[in-house]
Amino acid sequence: MAGPATARRGEKKSPSGPSSAAPPRAPGSWRARIPLRAPGRRGLIIILVTAALLGAFGVWVLYASNWLRLERVRATGTAVLTPHEVVAAAHAPMNEPLASVDTDALARRLRARLPRLKTVDVERSWPHTIGLKVTERKPELLMRAGGRFVEVDAEGVRFATVSAAPRGVPLLEMTASDSPSLHQFGIDRLRRAAVTVARDLPPAVRTDLRKVRVRSYDAVTLELTGGRTVAWGSREEGAEKAKVLTALLKAAHDGRHFDVSVPSAPAVSGS
Repeated sequence: MAGPATARRGEKKSPSGPSSAAPPRAPGSWRARIPLRAPGRRGLIIILVTAALLGAFGVWVLYASNWLRLERVRATGTAVLTPHEVVAAAHAPMNEPLASVDTDALARRLRARLPRLKTVDVERSWPHTIGLKVTERKPELLMRAGGRFVEVDAEGVRFATVSAAPRGVPLLEMTASDSPSLHQFGIDRLRRAAVTVARDLPPAVRTDLRKVRVRSYDAVTLELTGGRTVAWGSREEGAEKAKVLTALLKAAHDGRHFDVSVPSAPAVSGS
């Protein structure tokens, strides 16, 4: 009779030792490791030679080849001037490498030769073009010069002389030659003060403005259509004076002389 230790027929014995199968890895826990090796001496030499050749080729393309040379100059943003005038004044070095064109020198040359230009932006447009983006000064006042007119911009800069007065631009008359203000402030500052006064006027009044007369820094007079005059005084409190003048013009339709030099105590006469 078989003992209890005798295995039953047909049953398999379980292994007595630990299982040899490795436990499954969690997803994403395995990372492939690729060994990184520094290039050898020969590989390093090849890399350096290749970089040098590419650099030399790039320099040749920019400065020695015919692929990237200046062939066209274009001007945009003109109003009174023509694009041809701007391009001619720039005097760009045609057929020179585009990379070597001194854009700052072109901008300085344009400002010196064309004072009408207020801003100049010079840009390279690869592969063959220089772009000149300009804005022109706009006249705020005109000064008589013989039979011609000098245009004065919003900054008080005299930038151009024209034979015909632009429509809608008032005249500036400077009569401050004997005024102490001329020695104290200078003619340029007096001219800027006149421009400031004109710009402070509301559009409705500015449309009627025909002349700004400056005797001194604190004695500015305006001449409007219909022979009306305005004692403005200095350029200070310009916004307040403009409001007061607008109200006076609406209220006193028959007024001929308006005084807003002291906006808190305005006066009207000649009605």
